[in-house]
This record gives sequence, structure tokens and C-alpha cells, in this order.
Amino acid sequence: MAFPRTLHIFCHVIDNLGDVGVCWRLSRQLAHEHGVGVTLWVDDLASLKKICTGLNPAKEWQEISGVVIRKWPVNQAEFSPEDVADAVIEAFACELPPLYVAAMAQRAHKPAWFNLEYLSAEAWVGGCHALPSPQISSQLTKYFYLPGFTDATGGLPLEQDLFARRDAFQRDPDAMTAFLAGLGVHVSEDACKVSLFCYPYAPVNELFSAMQADDQGVLCLVPEGVATEAVSAFLQQPMRVGAKATHGALTVQVLPFVDQDDYDRLLWACDLNFVRGEDSFVRAQWAARPFVWQIYRQDKNVHLGKLEAFLSRYAGSMPDAVRNPVTGIFHVWNATEIDISSMQEAWRNSRAALPPLVKHGQDWAIRLSQNGDLANNLLRFIRKIG
Repeated sequence: MAFPRTLHIFCHVIDNLGDVGVCWRLSRQLAHEHGVGVTLWVDDLASLKKICTGLNPAKEWQEISGVVIRKWPVNQAEFSPEDVADAVIEAFACELPPLYVAAMAQRAHKPAWFNLEYLSAEAWVGGCHALPSPQISSQLTKYFYLPGFTDATGGLPLEQDLFARRDAFQRDPDAMTAFLAGLGVHVSEDACKVSLFCYPYAPVNELFSAMQADDQGVLCLVPEGVATEAVSAFLQQPMRVGAKATHGALTVQVLPFVDQDDYDRLLWACDLNFVRGEDSFVRAQWAARPFVWQIYRQDKNVHLGKLEAFLSRYAGSMPDAVRNPVTGIFHVWNATEIDISSMQEAWRNSRAALPPLVKHGQDWAIRLSQNGDLANNLLRFIRKIG
């Protein structure tokens, strides 16, 4: 087996389902496609349970889908050089246990050590990707590994067969109908299907108000636990799986939380996807469907610069008639204060732009895939540094 034989990923859950979602996808791909022995250390197994079928949050050690999943932290005194993997990833600057780092330093062949950073479209990413950071205290070298949207970065998580599976699914109306029916969803032919995955502070009430006034029927599918207050108010009952209500042109239905593979299918089946953070954001782009991204909010509105950096890449080549509606609804969806009229205008304009956005989404996904995928790029770099 090509080096590395083993790899450990440490994940401290901050953005529920975003950071652990990235780590779980990367772990599975490294194990399935490359035969690497992957161990995923997670400090919040309850979050991983939502997207990982069969996980028992009470167990400190288990193996699922070819990946060993371990509860972190553990008794750090147990770490020895034999416990350390050939390559180690601290996801999103989570900081490794000090005694694990000490065990890394004691290995005869020092492991490759990476800080997997958050995804950003900002210009500086390409210049910082793969830079070494000598760790004086341990005599080890840590590398900054940055996913991104250009070939100067580590790329994005992308399984080898994803496009083939997506295309086969989207070309098969019966498959899409059967999948949605399995979730309890039955769609009229003229309804615009929308998936909604957002942070609690998203302007969902305003969005629902705009959708109700739509000229066409809108079916909004919301996983259980997302936008609970707004959804419950619309339903006029507590949010639960299967709950459904219609007001005006809008029908809202609550879905069960599904694993990552079924979430991909949900994105593929919908006409428009509202996504958040990092993991669902990337999967929406691979879905080649129109989407609206809610970026993780940061102090002093630092996140808005990151939003603009992405929009300049994603929408920069669009004609004005498409770019303006896209940027408009992205801005309204991420604003800290909005009124109903601005959301109604943004929704109306973005709905009219959906047809040309499908072709753009297909071209965009192909363009991003040409940068290589995160797992394969990472392994090539590990072999390069030896």
C-alpha cells in the first residue's frame, strides 16, 4: 500500500454538522478510494450521529464505513509512538492533545502533520496553502492545508464517482420521485422544490412570506431541527417529521435528518437549495443546481468579505441579468437586518434566474473538479514530503 498507510483526523465540533461533516466525508473517501486506515477522533459524537447511520454516541471506539471513530478526548496518558498515524490532521485548527504531539515526536519516522483550514475563496488562500510551520518545541513540522476554488489550493472534497451518480439520478425522474416518496414527500409537477438548511438566525420568516406570494407553487423541504421557531410558526404546530402545511403558494414539509448520501440526493432532486457553512455549501455546488449560501457569521462582519470573495468567483462571469439576482438574494439572505419587501424582491428576481443557473451550475462544477479533489491532492502532497 502506498504511503501513508494510516491517517488520524481530529475534529472539535464548533459549526454543528459543518466541520464534522467535512471530516466524515474526507475520512470515508480516504478509506474507500485509497485504502488508508483512517481514525476519526470527534469530541461531539451526538453531532456526527445525525449524519452517520449506525453510530452509537455512547461508545468510545467503533468502526463504520471502513473508518474507526473514536471519542475525543480520551486518557491522554495512553498515547505512545505506536498509537500515532503516518499522517495527522487537526481539522480547523482544533489543536492536538499535547501528549499525542509528544508521541508524534518520538516516532522514528515522523508523521506528516496538517492543519486543515476552513474553506475560503479569498485571494490569499493560494499563497498560504501547503506552507510549512516548524514547531520548535516538538521538532516537528506542521503544514497549512487549505481547501479552495483554484489549482493553487487543496481543492474540494469530491468522490471519484459522484458526478456519474448525480447525473444518473437527475436523468431518472422515477428515481427522484421514489427517493422523495421515501421521505414522505409527494410533489405536484408544477411545484418549485426548495431545500432549506440554515443557521437559526436566517431570515426564514421573511423568506416564507415571499414564497407565499409566488406565482407558482413552492414546496420547501426542511430537515427536522432546522429553523425550528420559524417552521413551527408556519406549521402552527411543533416541528416534527412529516408535519406539513400550506399557506398561499407555499407548502412547508419537515423531513427526517438524513445521512450524507441521502442529503446529496435531496440536493440533486431540488430546483433550489439553501445551504450553510461549509459541507452543505460544497455539496450544493457539486449538485449543479441553483443554490443560496448562508455563510457562518463572524464578529465585525468579517464573513461578508469572504462572501464577496466567493461571489466574485462564482458569479463574476454571469451576464448582468443573472448575476444581479444571484448576488441580490445572497446579500439579503446574509444580511443582519432586512424587511419583507427586500426579501420579496430578491426572491422574485432569483426565481426568474433559475433556468440559466442550471447550465451555469453544471459548468461551475466541472471547472472546480479540474482542480483535483481534496483527498487525492492531500495524499500526493504527503508522498511528496515523504
